[in-house]
Amino acid sequence: MGGLRRHRRLARRTAHGPPGRRAAATLSEAGYDPSRHRARTFSTDWYAEHDLLLAMDASNHADMTQQSPTVEQTQQVRMFREFDPEATEGDNEVPDPYYGSGDGFREVLAMIERTTDELVARLPDLMDR
Repeated sequence: MGGLRRHRRLARRTAHGPPGRRAAATLSEAGYDPSRHRARTFSTDWYAEHDLLLAMDASNHADMTQQSPTVEQTQQVRMFREFDPEATEGDNEVPDPYYGSGDGFREVLAMIERTTDELVARLPDLMDR
């Protein structure tokens, strides 16, 4: 747990503002307070402020790595679903539920919850690097 004591922070990039009605309803149904959701616009400052930057899809990943101050810092950017125990090879993006079926928000929330659980379990190893 030594790495956790260093209080390193995680950040994720998002391209959207407050959750929409369907997202807020899904969060509420699952016991989350949607008013606490805060999307932030990615900034190159994040490379200095965070050790791990998580991209939700390939487009985000490409944008983030292209803005990296150095080639070495591109290694800070990882795909979020890289940590998903149910992801298969080539299936490393979080789908945008706004364009999917009615269950899309619940499916994405389940994906995010299980991936976050795995990510938290792996943090000590990640932070010792």
